[in-house]
Amino acid sequence: MEYLFLLLLVAIMGLALSSGFPVAFSLPGSAILTIGIAALSGYLFAGDSAAYFYQDGPIQWLSSGVTNFRSVYWEVDRDTLIAVPLFVFMGIMLQRSKIAEDLLEAMARLFGPIPGGLGISVVFVGALLAATTGIVGATVIAMGMISLPAMLRHNYSKPLATGVICASGTLGQIIPPSIVLIILADQLSNAADVANNMRRAEYREATGQGVMPSEFEVVSASAGDMFVGAFLPGMVLVGIYMLYILITAILRPGTAPPVPYDGKYDWNFAKEVILALVPPLALIFIVLGSIILGIATVNQAGAIGAIGAIVMASYRLSARNRWTYVPAIMTLVPVVVIALVLQQVPLNIKNINTPAEELGLSIAACASVIMLMGIAWATWRAFRIEDTLRGVMLETAKTTSMVFIILLGAAMLTAAFRGFGGEHLVKEFLTGLPGGFWTQFLVVMFVIFILGFFIDFIEISVVVVPIVAPILLADPQANITAVWLGVMLGLNLQTSFLTPPFGFALFYLRGVSPPEVQTTQIYRGAVAFIGLQIIGIMIAASYPPIVNYLPNRTYLTSDTAPPPVNPKIQQCLESIVHLRIFAERSELEQAVKQFQNTDLASLPEPNRKALDDSGNKVLSIVPLINNVRKSQEELEEFSVDYASLHYQVRDLQKAIKKGLKRNPKKTSKLFAGSKTQRILYNLNVEKYWRLE
Repeated sequence: MEYLFLLLLVAIMGLALSSGFPVAFSLPGSAILTIGIAALSGYLFAGDSAAYFYQDGPIQWLSSGVTNFRSVYWEVDRDTLIAVPLFVFMGIMLQRSKIAEDLLEAMARLFGPIPGGLGISVVFVGALLAATTGIVGATVIAMGMISLPAMLRHNYSKPLATGVICASGTLGQIIPPSIVLIILADQLSNAADVANNMRRAEYREATGQGVMPSEFEVVSASAGDMFVGAFLPGMVLVGIYMLYILITAILRPGTAPPVPYDGKYDWNFAKEVILALVPPLALIFIVLGSIILGIATVNQAGAIGAIGAIVMASYRLSARNRWTYVPAIMTLVPVVVIALVLQQVPLNIKNINTPAEELGLSIAACASVIMLMGIAWATWRAFRIEDTLRGVMLETAKTTSMVFIILLGAAMLTAAFRGFGGEHLVKEFLTGLPGGFWTQFLVVMFVIFILGFFIDFIEISVVVVPIVAPILLADPQANITAVWLGVMLGLNLQTSFLTPPFGFALFYLRGVSPPEVQTTQIYRGAVAFIGLQIIGIMIAASYPPIVNYLPNRTYLTSDTAPPPVNPKIQQCLESIVHLRIFAERSELEQAVKQFQNTDLASLPEPNRKALDDSGNKVLSIVPLINNVRKSQEELEEFSVDYASLHYQVRDLQKAIKKGLKRNPKKTSKLFAGSKTQRILYNLNVEKYWRLE
């Protein structure tokens, strides 16, 4: 009976959405209404209000929905959503300040003379705007107003021109920073917790042990990991788009002819390109680079991006005079000064011990004051000129409110869906499919792709993903990361902006297109790029290192990474591992020999050989450790006599270097004695003059 109310829940939600009722009220309203009807029916017909629920009762599931409400903004661990308004603000500010327009015009002049060059420049600019704004509507509208008339004027095919603009605008969904990736990271962090609980229950049932080893757990996906993981797939998608345009222009020259540049490729042209290209690239490097290098969290990087957008807008909006770039210089130069000071002395205000540290702290404090003055000046400009700051803040508040209200409503809907056994039903359906994980994954991707024809990407992210993601992550045969699953879902959700009849990118472009461009031509142009996006999804699915490589590298370069990438803990790790191997070597050797005596005739020859080689390598560990210990002992014995000579050599080198700078002739006489001194002197002289 509970499945009947599950269908009622879906029907009420579908009816509310299709009738144009606001999404923010459709999701929680349908959940509360269905729970109320089920509770009333149970009380009237079965004498128990909880009779028609899969488990527990209406009070528990309403409480669960309220708890989900609170968890969106109350839990400290879910602070990732703070980055949403910051990146939205950055994108709208860059779009309002016409930096995107300058960039598109400069790239069109640069790439235009090659076949399909104007279309390639649109893709290139779309990728840059995706990495700075991440807002599909703003990108599509800006490029549609600027580039579409130029492409039509130069006889570009209308379907190709419109398809390029729509597809390039959607790159903001997968190239970080992206609101979709932030929302998916938030949803997948909860999905990973649910998947771990499911795995623990299965492990307890299979082994009878209460504690599951940590290596069996699903690692949660943070927004930073999602950003890093989505970067390479986004670049692959950009390359596929450009390659398609180039091949189309070569095979069918009439669809994308070259556009000659009437001006000269002189210093003025180079200056325009540099001024249009370098600031957005610098902002991308600062925002994404700070996340990848571990310097800043996603929230901190979002704040940096918002301030950078204000600084860039301040000089773009103001009239050209001698004060135009002063706020930007006042902001950037102190950052460089602080970075240089940090290279020389540690800036810890609680632990200042030397005059050099006091001087460094004073310089950094002065630089910080100047930087704050530059930011304040730039903010005042953005507020005063065309009331830009006020408009950007209003748009940011509207967009952020929409995202968070939908998140809250979806949290209530998810609780109701689980209350009527929907999650159990979906799990039984997916796990009952033949073919294991990949069949389940393909079915989920296909369903999300079809839903993208009718439903917004945010609704899919917050309604569908929490239901299917735990099932996919909990599958022990999957051997996937939450980051990989999130990026694959993000690539799939990107197509929802292009798929008719409700592709938002198509509507955005239709609104700014000239009358001679038909809606059917826009749809035809989008179909080809939907196929290209499916190819990109297949590449990322068939070769997971495209997604996982950068997240793994960022972990391996951290202070807690294992050697040999991080040799800081090599000695500590070796001592612990060596002691454990010596303590358990008899059990280890016995287990290997028992395994080698097992009949493996049913396995293919390469697999048998690989297993045999692995066993032999395990048996050779103890002799290798003995050799390492022997070498260490010999090195320690040698170091006793070598240490004093080593210090003497270093003192001589310092004296030579200091003497070469002060008085080269006197130094040459001073070090003309022993053979060792002459060799050291000649080496240092050669090195000194080579550096000079």
